[in-house]
Amino acid sequence: MDDRASYASNPEHSRGRLFGTGPSPTRSEFQRDRDRIIHSTAFRRLQHKTQVFLHHEGRHFRNRLTHTLEVSQMARSIARALKLDEDLAEAVALSHDLGHTPFGHAGERVLHDKMAAFGGFDHNMQAIRVVTRLENRYAEHDGLNLTWETLEGILKHNGPLLTEGGRPALRYAQEGLPSGLDDIPASADLMPATYASLEAQAAAIADDIAYNAHDIDDALRAGLLALDDLAGVPLAGPIVAEVLALYRDVAPKRQAHEVQRRLITRSIEDVIATTQANIAAGRVLSADDVRHAGRTLVGFSPETAAAERGLKQFLFERVYRHPSVMGPVRQGESVVAALFDRYMSTRDLPGRWGIAAGVESSPDVLARGVADFIAGMTDPYAIDEYARLFDARPEFR
Repeated sequence: MDDRASYASNPEHSRGRLFGTGPSPTRSEFQRDRDRIIHSTAFRRLQHKTQVFLHHEGRHFRNRLTHTLEVSQMARSIARALKLDEDLAEAVALSHDLGHTPFGHAGERVLHDKMAAFGGFDHNMQAIRVVTRLENRYAEHDGLNLTWETLEGILKHNGPLLTEGGRPALRYAQEGLPSGLDDIPASADLMPATYASLEAQAAAIADDIAYNAHDIDDALRAGLLALDDLAGVPLAGPIVAEVLALYRDVAPKRQAHEVQRRLITRSIEDVIATTQANIAAGRVLSADDVRHAGRTLVGFSPETAAAERGLKQFLFERVYRHPSVMGPVRQGESVVAALFDRYMSTRDLPGRWGIAAGVESSPDVLARGVADFIAGMTDPYAIDEYARLFDARPEFR
């Protein structure tokens, strides 16, 4: 018996794939998408890509893969409570960071600057390129041949790219639309002016919850914060006070875990209650109602949203801009910048990348190929390439 809500995405009503496949007797279409993503090369590379702390600084810090798995678990929890399609929520969550560069957001900033004359670089659009063009394992097509709903979720999980009037929306109103929006291989128009499914929205809010909780945990492990530093910090402060009152004499790492799990649980519970109220208030009855609701339906209550913004500001000031974080960030930026300039001047790229960057390719094609190649690198591979090309190995400290 199907216990999905009427507004959930239904794999039996999917808008399909660009390339037809036979039916599976054991898996839904969204389950097949999830499995294709997990078995992709880009997904495996996430284990050696930086989250906040470089992968080699400590075995217990998060990387892009562990972050992605945590987001996936939270997205499934939210989807289950709202009676959505858990597999679609998981597929979007598992793929949301496939377009990230080595060295975290530092690499993305550099590539965006270097690609300014060629349409810029956007990690979300890069994830679309990965799953539609760059993965090349299948005999009959490039990409993973994902369903329309999963592609839509990857593209729009953070909101529409266009307004109803066709103008760039949200952050794209200032930055401009990402390059490649008009050239996405899909079974139908991805409707960039509408909102994504509730499953994709669940993945997006799970990303925020995961960031908040695990960045606090990693910062505590790294010694950048102590629990007492969180007193008075929105969202986290009251939980810290509660934990310290209950468990003052237990080990700090146990106290930290209690804070982290309470922060995750209460954030998710707030999202579920708020979303249920939003669905009822908007009289949302179908997946298409979700797309045309005019706003994001999965989110925090106003009070929690304000507190969450305060927590993010605290983390930005105390963790993301800490000298021990910024030193490696700047080194990562210099590595990516040097690699980009070298490849552009010499066209010295290996394998299929070198073939695509041949002497007859235009500057635009060359630049996009160089960006694709660098974005797919793991941190260690980027460092090795830098050492090969410049006979020097950067030190991250």
